[in-house]
This record gives sequence, C-alpha cells and structure tokens, in this order.
Amino acid sequence: MHAKAQRVADTLENLGVRTEVRELDSSTRTSQDAADSIGTTVSQIAKSLLFLAGEQPVLVIASGTNRVSVDAVGELLDAELTQPDAKTVKKRTGYSVGGVPPVAQNEPATVVIDEDLFRYEVVWAAAGTPNAVFSVPPDELRRVTGGTVAKVAG
Repeated sequence: MHAKAQRVADTLENLGVRTEVRELDSSTRTSQDAADSIGTTVSQIAKSLLFLAGEQPVLVIASGTNRVSVDAVGELLDAELTQPDAKTVKKRTGYSVGGVPPVAQNEPATVVIDEDLFRYEVVWAAAGTPNAVFSVPPDELRRVTGGTVAKVAG
C-alpha cells in the first residue's frame, strides 16, 4: 500500500473506524472518477476541500455533487474564507489535491461536513492518494473529524 494511504488506514484503525482502504487501478481524483471507479453515485463521494480562514485551515467535506459556497461556510464560521493553491493544500494537509482525506492531516483543521452526506448509510472518501478510497457511515465521519454538520452548497 502507498505510504500516504497506509497513513490514512493506520489513523482510521487508531480511531476505531471499521473500514478498509482500497487502492484502485483507476483514478479517484474527481468525484465523477471516484464514483465510476467504485460503482456508486457522485453524491455519495465525500470530497475534502481545504479553505483558509486567515491562516486557520478549514476542511469542508462535501457531497460530490455539491459546489461549496464559500460565503455560506464563511458565515457559519464567522470568517472570510479563501481557497489556497495546490502547493499550499499539499503543505498544509500532507496530500495532493484529489487525494486529500478527511483524517490524518499535517495540521488540525476546523471541519464542516455537508448535511447532504447524511442521506446515505455509507459515503466514500479519499484515502491519501488519487487512487485510494475508504467507505464510512456519515455519523462515523462526524465522530472522527469532530466536524460540524451544515448546508455547504450555495
């Protein structure tokens, strides 16, 4: 297993999450790629997007079909959000865009989870590389990230 995927797998195990990190032959870089590779719907993909509130990292875990409203999340957090470039995402999280997991990041972040993910028993999240994923019930995702559930789509 790739070292970054193993880091995610180890973190999930340490957090008591019963899941398996799967490395796929095809890309999961985009929500559509992930859904096609896994055989699920795009809306069940839990994409992790990094924003910054000043220098504080904010991780938004959104349904693959939703476009995150920076204004809505900023209002929720009472902060102005910016979206960093790919180099900053990698530095702050430890992962490249398209493989950012909701756990095992370089820095602690404020986490906001899309309420739309709670329509499903299981969602799929990136596991550290553009080819690695894991499944998790949304309530378990909330538990391990300490995330606030909110409407994130604009």
